Amino acid sequence: MAFTIAIDGPAAAGKGTIGRALSRHFGFAHLDTGLLYRATGRRTLDGLAPVEAAQTLRAEDLDADDLRTPEVSQAASRVAAIPEVRQALLDFQRAFARRAGGAVLDGRDIGTVICPEAEVKLFVTASDTERARRRHKEMCESGHAVTLEEVRDDLRQRDARDSARAAAPLKPAEDALMLDTSEMSIEEAVAAAVAAVDAARG
Repeated sequence: MAFTIAIDGPAAAGKGTIGRALSRHFGFAHLDTGLLYRATGRRTLDGLAPVEAAQTLRAEDLDADDLRTPEVSQAASRVAAIPEVRQALLDFQRAFARRAGGAVLDGRDIGTVICPEAEVKLFVTASDTERARRRHKEMCESGHAVTLEEVRDDLRQRDARDSARAAAPLKPAEDALMLDTSEMSIEEAVAAAVAAVDAARG
């Protein structure tokens, strides 16, 4: 039986962490759809045209070890604004979402475009300051030399581009549960998300 959990929200709000936790808790498959765009953006940095990069994306491209760099983040945000790129990646995401046994997808347009029929929709957010702090810590721990200000500026640029784009802008679905994780521990955020899914499953 298919059961889809759609998680949307801006970068570093906690949606990936929550998505992975829900996947483990319920035994569902998990897809970080942002990786599709990061991998596509990464390929454009090698000289491929964005649409070609999306159409020829391979599973192994999602395993590249540099998909979290600032350069790739910006490239991902740029290609994500191209309707033809989004279309090329649409079928893959929808097929994943309706697989037997349940699926959790996190991204920016899961509840609004990819899976508007999802049984559970969450919109995970946090303050700019907290998101920048989290992403800066993550990047420093993985060996990237960036300042907190650089990370905050990068997040704000991405937020503006993702929210303003004509194709599938970042916004909550009308029936999404809003989850602000600014003051929450990971455990508290996951517990709130689990409770929302349990309520939907009856």
